Amino acid sequence: QVQLVESGGGLVQAGGSLRLSCTISASMRGLNTIDVMEWFRQTSGKQRTFVARISRDDATDYADFVQGRFTISRDNAKNTVFLQMKDLKSEDTAVYYCHAKRKIDGILMPDVWGQGTQVTVSS
Repeated sequence: QVQLVESGGGLVQAGGSLRLSCTISASMRGLNTIDVMEWFRQTSGKQRTFVARISRDDATDYADFVQGRFTISRDNAKNTVFLQMKDLKSEDTAVYYCHAKRKIDGILMPDVWGQGTQVTVSS
């Protein structure tokens, strides 16, 4: 009912920028169940870590390590959520995942994950 596809990852030098995209495929009913869109990241052998979120009312929140370098936004007309990353560091190297928290009439529904996109920052 709801599918997420990330894109925009790649190899970039330290100090560079990338913009990740998360395209949402869903029916109108499915789109209406999405409450919060988030970005997470994961490195090999470690747990998935929260990066940023944007809620239905466009409120945003970021992990402390972002330190003003990342910006989450969305284009509702294109059903796409973005993560603009600048001043990238080698420690930002990870697979980045898009995540949708879903709710309808106050009841939580199963959340949805994308397949991930690799970001590699070379020092």
